Amino acid sequence: QVQLVESGGRLVQAGGSLRLSCAVSGGTFSSYGMGWFRQAPGKERELVAGISSGGGVRNYADSVKGRFTISRDNDKNTLYLQMNSLKSEDTAEYFCNARRIIYGIDYWGKGTLVTVSS
Repeated sequence: QVQLVESGGRLVQAGGSLRLSCAVSGGTFSSYGMGWFRQAPGKERELVAGISSGGGVRNYADSVKGRFTISRDNDKNTLYLQMNSLKSEDTAEYFCNARRIIYGIDYWGKGTLVTVSS
């Protein structure tokens, strides 16, 4: 059974930085496309950043470009999201996703809460 466990979320002041981690177990991490999504209260879940299985392709939501960096360590089975210059609008629950659509693989973590105070 594949498990995704996020960590690193906390209360931080606007302008500050956080690094989120997502530890993946029970599957073949290096074969999954990975992503970070977030959901703010009363809003739909949205893609924040994605990274290909090998790490060579990354994409970002316009709202976080230049501030957030997604990365992965396939030896440690861990996904990261470095978040800099945080804004109050970044406040949300952040979820890790593992995906390999051709095989019907779509796994989610339970989330970690990021709160940015202005």
